[in-house]
Amino acid sequence: MIKLLFVAGPTACGKTEYALRLAKDLGGEIVSADSMQIYKYMNIGSAKPDAEELAAVRHWLVDEIEPSEGFSVADYQSLARRYISEINSRGKLPIVSGGTGLYINSLLYDMDFPGCKGDDERRQEIWEECERDGEKLAERLRRLDSAAAEKIHPNNIKRMLRAVERLEGGEDSLAAFADVKKPAEGYDTLLIALARNREELYDRINLRVDKIIDSGLENEVRSLMAMGLTSADVAMKGIGYKEVIDAIEAGRSAEDASELIKKNTRHYARRQIIWLRRYPQLKKIKLEGDAFDEAAYASMRELIEEWLQN
Repeated sequence: MIKLLFVAGPTACGKTEYALRLAKDLGGEIVSADSMQIYKYMNIGSAKPDAEELAAVRHWLVDEIEPSEGFSVADYQSLARRYISEINSRGKLPIVSGGTGLYINSLLYDMDFPGCKGDDERRQEIWEECERDGEKLAERLRRLDSAAAEKIHPNNIKRMLRAVERLEGGEDSLAAFADVKKPAEGYDTLLIALARNREELYDRINLRVDKIIDSGLENEVRSLMAMGLTSADVAMKGIGYKEVIDAIEAGRSAEDASELIKKNTRHYARRQIIWLRRYPQLKKIKLEGDAFDEAAYASMRELIEEWLQN
């Protein structure tokens, strides 16, 4: 049984800083669960760990995929599981750090429509559409088939995505399918979520957006566009990138898009928080202040060490 630690939470809450400290103290390596940091060349807008952080602790699923490539949740699950096994085989602790709910879900649970291969790219598109519009996946399914929505557990994201895919593809009803919710085999997991009060989190988000714009987000987006990437590419639909593309195409600058980026990021953080609440096994650690919260970290270490000993 592989011990698998998750350090989750909304964007800008401090996941990178605390995951790095845990990896150093516990002899761990970090597997990213961030849908933007996986792409090459997208460093500023995705708030990737910097060169010093990447050198201090080995990271996986960062800078791995070309932004022009398709990359599904199934692809993530396959690669992440392979890397987790490799980390464990060397006596290191795999630490999954990130805030992309579908990625976290793909490692916590093993759920699927029996015998239905489906279209992973279409499911990824459905998820991206929900993220952009602030629509809940469960609500989208409920509009299509309320009976199916009642039968599928809200933790079973993969199954809801396939249900929406099939219903939008013309199938009349999926109500006959019973819900199956099974933890992923082979892992002993501890899911920790970092939390902050809303005002503090929103201030951190606003400061982060200012920082990435000052660090050259517009130049990064222009470089990606020069490589042939457009707003039609999934990688360019991430918050920060899509708003700057729209601004550039309208003859404006990244600074003109900053307030919209802040607004969309705050909305996304709120959805991440709501997502994490669905996990009954979640252990929440409250952080306070801009400095590293040593008291909160001590509570986190105590929780983890007790889990590691069991």
